Amino acid sequence: MRNKTLFLAITIFPGSLLWGQTYITNVTVLDVEKQHLIPAQTVVITGNRITNIGASKKLKPTEGATIIEGKGKFLLPGLVDAHVHFFQSGGLYTRPDGIDLRKYVPYDTEIEWVHNNMEDFLRRYLASGITTVFDVGSTLRFLRQRDTFQNKVYSPAVYMTGPLITTWEPSVFKNLENDEPFFEAKTPEEARQLVQKQLPFKPDFIKIWYIAAIGNNLEATARKYLPVVQATIDEAHKNNLKVAVHATERITAQLAVESGCDYLVHFIDYEIVTDEFLQLLRRKHIVLCPTLIVSEGYIKTFAQNLSFSSSELLKSNPVPLGSLYDLKHLPDTNLVKKYKLMGEREQLPGKKTDSIKMVNLKKMVEAGITIASGTDAGNIGTQHATSYMKELKVMQESGMNNWQIVQASTINGAKALGKEQQFGSITTGKRADMILLNANPLDNLDNLEKLDLVINKGHVIKPDTLIKETALTLVQRQMNALNARNLNAFMEPYADDVELYTFPNKQIAKGKIEMSKMYASLFEKMPNLHCQIINRIVQGNIIIDNERITGLGDKPLESTGIFYIEEKKIRKVYFIQ
Repeated sequence: MRNKTLFLAITIFPGSLLWGQTYITNVTVLDVEKQHLIPAQTVVITGNRITNIGASKKLKPTEGATIIEGKGKFLLPGLVDAHVHFFQSGGLYTRPDGIDLRKYVPYDTEIEWVHNNMEDFLRRYLASGITTVFDVGSTLRFLRQRDTFQNKVYSPAVYMTGPLITTWEPSVFKNLENDEPFFEAKTPEEARQLVQKQLPFKPDFIKIWYIAAIGNNLEATARKYLPVVQATIDEAHKNNLKVAVHATERITAQLAVESGCDYLVHFIDYEIVTDEFLQLLRRKHIVLCPTLIVSEGYIKTFAQNLSFSSSELLKSNPVPLGSLYDLKHLPDTNLVKKYKLMGEREQLPGKKTDSIKMVNLKKMVEAGITIASGTDAGNIGTQHATSYMKELKVMQESGMNNWQIVQASTINGAKALGKEQQFGSITTGKRADMILLNANPLDNLDNLEKLDLVINKGHVIKPDTLIKETALTLVQRQMNALNARNLNAFMEPYADDVELYTFPNKQIAKGKIEMSKMYASLFEKMPNLHCQIINRIVQGNIIIDNERITGLGDKPLESTGIFYIEEKKIRKVYFIQ
């Protein structure tokens, strides 16, 4: 058996033996293609590939190999988020066409922030077990940045388009040169030229933003823009690139599929799809990514009715998440009220589009349409990496069973770009992207978060080693949790022996238990508690926050908090009032 394994590694993966071999033994493998659990297996990794799989009783480790004991654990392919946008942070200021707040945060400041934090987002994806992401609409500058992460151990595989070729471009994004996320094409010839413009940057696929909901006659408008869509698809295919299409109306989706697109991103939520339409998708082997939660992110942010789990508060990048609470204190109260009313209207119970969305997904699954999991992360309120579980839970609510969801999150994502021979299942010869779980996700989807190890490009990684914790992220996390009134998430950044003082030396609490009781009472008595950072100074392991606190009384309270961080925990806090 040893000779067979060595022969396979040498002939199929020349040079990979320099990496050494890793054996994951006695593990239960999830066969996502056949929906079958295979117990007591050994999976062999040589270099960045899976080189052998077999019963643990028969497949014995070679001398000097790294051995990972998998007894009682579950091995499945790395997860795929088949729809993200790195040019968007997930924060309040990231889509000025949705809510224009550029007078508070200039858009070029937002652009620089997302570029500077792309590595952090990638680390958070991998820490969540997501080993592959598709950026379905980016910029030329991000295509260049993508290449710098190609061989990084901490980075998932990133497949990226350039700017979306669109039939309509919001004015706020025009004239941004290499930071422009949209290219408007008015003619078929322009569409072909815009595909060609991306080719030197080596996009992995092309994306069309098929916007036709302008005017009263939707179908006439959709057909008017169809030559542009058709030309884009033809030019992309001519250059061996698949095409994803944003089409949220049945007619635009139908015309895009008939024109030869490969991948539909987003969902039809204004009408129940017909059997004829479903047959078209199946006949054309279309993969569809529904992105069910993204609209809720906007609605809850605008309505100031945010709800994040403890996991989201702890594992999201705290800066964009924290910005979502800014609508509670922005000085343009008329704008804030306008968006609050808009969000509240969209949150009315029994909303028709929500029920249509669920019915359509169920019909598509039953019709055998290939569904891929994707979040549209980066949009306002939809956080990179941590929104993934929320998306899967809504898929489950639609009627998809756990096997179907696991398939959508692994092999089906690979199929979206025709990469199913490279990744997406635990198969000999495929890329060694896998996650080792402490519990069975088929019993409960929450078990996808019970990660023991992530195997990325053959590298074995402990998830909790991926995120770079800083004094700033610790303090911002506790601030976000305070505004969310989530006691567990609020207390997590603090040391067990934390000390709280009124400056200069009057102790008001000592230890996490005493502090927790104090804030539990505060959260209960002050349901409108909100903290705004007026000014922040970062000095090594000391953070000084000038704060304005509302919800404690009739008037805002001005306060200063001085946070001392030791060993990646907040150890002391001094309050000046």
